[in-house]
Amino acid sequence: MEHELWNYPAAMGPAALDLVDYEVEARDGSIGTVDAATNAVDVAHLVVDTGKWIFGRKVVIPAGLVTEVDEAGHKVWVDLTKEQIKDSPEFDADRTIDPEYLGTVGSYYGPMGPVR
Repeated sequence: MEHELWNYPAAMGPAALDLVDYEVEARDGSIGTVDAATNAVDVAHLVVDTGKWIFGRKVVIPAGLVTEVDEAGHKVWVDLTKEQIKDSPEFDADRTIDPEYLGTVGSYYGPMGPVR
């Protein structure tokens, strides 16, 4: 199940898309834009710049939480609330592929975290 969190849902197929600069929508509203994204197997994720919403903070969102991608509208939807995103672990640009850091992020978003 952990690997599902770090890979895009198979039915969506956005792994080939460049999602940088797409707007990001949580269940309850807009949260910012994709600043960076990786499609690497078992570590795929978005780095979202929350802009003014939470003072320019960036957050990592595992690819498995992406529910929809609108290529024409340049928009991505995630299966999270704004509050869940706001309370997520601090972004660490130097550790985005570090297993320990991804484990911390995964624990927050995974089955034992507030999302499930």
